[in-house]
Amino acid sequence: MLERNRTRIRAGVAATALVAALSFASTDARADYPGSFAPLVDQVKGAVVNIATTEVQTASAEGDEEGQAQPQFPPGSPFGEFFKHYFGEQGPMMRHGPVKALGSGFIIDASGYIVTNNHVVDNAKDIKVTLLDGTTYPAKLIGKDRMADLAVLKIDAGHSLPTVQFGDSEKAKVGDWVVAVGEPFGLGNTVTAGIISARGRDVPSETRSAYVDYLQIDAPINQGNSGGPTFNEEGQVIGINTAIYSPSGGSVGIGFAIPSNIAKPIVEQLEKEGHVTRGWLGVQMQAITPDMEEALGLNSTNGVVVADVLPDGPAARGGLKSGDVITGYGDTTVKSSHDLALAVANTRPGTSVPVKVIRDGKPQSISVTIEKLKDQKEVAENGESEHGKTQLGLNLAPLNQTTRQQYDVPKGVTGAIVAGVKRDSPADQIGIRQGDIVVRIDNTPIQSPNDASEAVDKAVKSGKKAVAILLNRDGNNLFVAVPLAGKAG
Repeated sequence: MLERNRTRIRAGVAATALVAALSFASTDARADYPGSFAPLVDQVKGAVVNIATTEVQTASAEGDEEGQAQPQFPPGSPFGEFFKHYFGEQGPMMRHGPVKALGSGFIIDASGYIVTNNHVVDNAKDIKVTLLDGTTYPAKLIGKDRMADLAVLKIDAGHSLPTVQFGDSEKAKVGDWVVAVGEPFGLGNTVTAGIISARGRDVPSETRSAYVDYLQIDAPINQGNSGGPTFNEEGQVIGINTAIYSPSGGSVGIGFAIPSNIAKPIVEQLEKEGHVTRGWLGVQMQAITPDMEEALGLNSTNGVVVADVLPDGPAARGGLKSGDVITGYGDTTVKSSHDLALAVANTRPGTSVPVKVIRDGKPQSISVTIEKLKDQKEVAENGESEHGKTQLGLNLAPLNQTTRQQYDVPKGVTGAIVAGVKRDSPADQIGIRQGDIVVRIDNTPIQSPNDASEAVDKAVKSGKKAVAILLNRDGNNLFVAVPLAGKAG
């Protein structure tokens, strides 16, 4: 009996120890869960501001009955397809006279420098900033960068203002807690929380920016959050809230923020110079498909093929040639055209950069001196105009000597060549394929990618649901009707 009792005691002790161990394990697993974000919010909320703008619309604009304006996205902005969801718009209408819009921003310098999105203040005739205490000040636009959708404002409050600082977005990991603060729907200082749900997002839009790898967050952001900060648990700004992806118009847990490590140097340039200087390489690029990988004798689809070298450009002077496969740029491993475009853009003009290429199956290193991107409306480092990609899902390239030879295009055929088709896009679903020549869209003859983009834009503005495209495929003409993709989703 005594031995049996001892056995029961030992079993009871073991069970107690197991429960304790599980309890400690559970406690450790919850160690990173914040008990409250209140201390963080108290620390940062004074630096988050409301931005109200007034602009005069003299052409077609998107709006609701209260006069909320469609954000004026520039060519190449990644958010043209998101604005209806993000701003709750329903459709186009003609609007004249003053139009008001709201957004958010944050103070980075006690003297009154404020960061926001370009699309919040672009084309604004009047900008006002309201602080947490309700005081309102007129704001001066110091500088803006349409390509990265960033802007810097300045107010003179007559006293030192609360500020927040940029953190290191490279240290942010998927699963880390984040807090978004802004002015959704004009409701005033509002706080939402969530996690980083993905990194390095190439926003799913045919007109995506070549200069930003976005953080994806699930902290709810809505209309009016544009330009507001995303904080880490230390109260540092690691992202600037810019857009959402939504089929409903409200937050469904997929938001995009510009990483602080991309935003910070741009903001510094805007503060000092009022504009951003980017590097220019001067090549036309193509992604490496599995078929191309085999044809070129490569080991992977990583890298980009130089389709053409622009005359008198940095690449031409450095010795890059059509057919080279770029696998590295300085310290950057090039896996895609996006990698190369971002690396080139962030290079100071005048810098000599070693470019790793594979030529005729052999690796080489070629030194190229990067020059200044003169026209910011031209995405010259990847050889495409910003209109080279359309709502249809087509990636178009100029029809020149190189592309004619590559795709065996007859001399008499003119138009823009399909260099790529986005998977599951309207063009893909209708059967358009790489190598097709876009000859005409509706009644517009096409001579360049810009022509195609303008023809599609015209069709969208006119309310058409589809466009008729005349293609030349393998020397034969055919018409296809392609639905217009007015929404992302």
